[in-house]
Amino acid sequence: MNFASDNAYGVSQPIIDALQRANVGAVIAYGADDLSARVEEAFCALFERQVKVFQLVTGTAANALSIAVHSPPYGAVLCHQESHIMVDECGAPEFFSGGVKLVGLGGAAGKLTPETVAEALAGFTRGNQHQVQPAVLSLTQATEAGTVYSVKEVATLAKLAHRNGLAVHMDGARFANAVVGLNVTPAELSWRAGVDVLSFGATKNGAMAAEAVVLFAPDQADALMYRRKRAGHLISKSRFVAAQLLAYLEDDHWRDLARRANGLARRLADGIERSGAARLAFPVEANEVFAILPRDLDAKLRQAGAVYYKWPAKGPSGKNAIGPAEVLVRFVASFATPEKDVEGLIALIDAS
Repeated sequence: MNFASDNAYGVSQPIIDALQRANVGAVIAYGADDLSARVEEAFCALFERQVKVFQLVTGTAANALSIAVHSPPYGAVLCHQESHIMVDECGAPEFFSGGVKLVGLGGAAGKLTPETVAEALAGFTRGNQHQVQPAVLSLTQATEAGTVYSVKEVATLAKLAHRNGLAVHMDGARFANAVVGLNVTPAELSWRAGVDVLSFGATKNGAMAAEAVVLFAPDQADALMYRRKRAGHLISKSRFVAAQLLAYLEDDHWRDLARRANGLARRLADGIERSGAARLAFPVEANEVFAILPRDLDAKLRQAGAVYYKWPAKGPSGKNAIGPAEVLVRFVASFATPEKDVEGLIALIDAS
């Protein structure tokens, strides 16, 4: 029963099949092949407009390069204090941009608010050579708490950012799960809401290693092209990344994968709520379930073979705060998580 991460599971069969088809013959390298040429067309169709797409194999590279092309080295990137770029990327955004400063802001359930962003912006003095200058607002979708920003929330934050001269970056490692959870289109949740650049993730949702930077403002394309190469992320055999992305997007395969993962997470969340033995820490809006467990139940689940992470974040406050005999944990449902594992975990919780 592995609920550690959606990275723990393998690759969807249509993507495996696409990789096998791509593994025939010789083609031009470094993105000059026919499959890579089709990727941008597929993304233009997905987002209902012209976009520039840069194929990558890690979400860290996608985030770091997205930020680097939208901020000078003396820029500040406003983000949630528990965001992936703040906590889990080992200084990559700072490194690839030549020195940006990440400014972590608070926010319940993993989400920034206009009030916290406005307060942070008020702390900067434009033109003050002794300060970094605010350059980028980064939003995580879905968030590190498994919640999602609504289209209205993204639009409100983006409007505030643009009004203050900031570009808007979206870390979309679980973008598909957010789109499906909200039942909106990719366009509605990105550029139409004011997002300037999207780190588009496929790896967590069924790909082997396939990410992309989607630029909605093409004026940064040349800069990103050179930065990607300089960073060592221009893949020579890029047809294999392209094959994954094309299979992922074809016939809404990405939607089917995310829908199953989200559905399993919802089933687990419902089981936890029904049991009365544990409780949810945050709303379950994508494919992650954050639960507050009694420590003895946590030990019992692990002894029975359940694999998941104790979560290091503070968790909720107020009446739902974590007690001294409790622990905050994260369960992640994947497109490939067996249904019997979800039911087995619920049964263990019920029996406690």
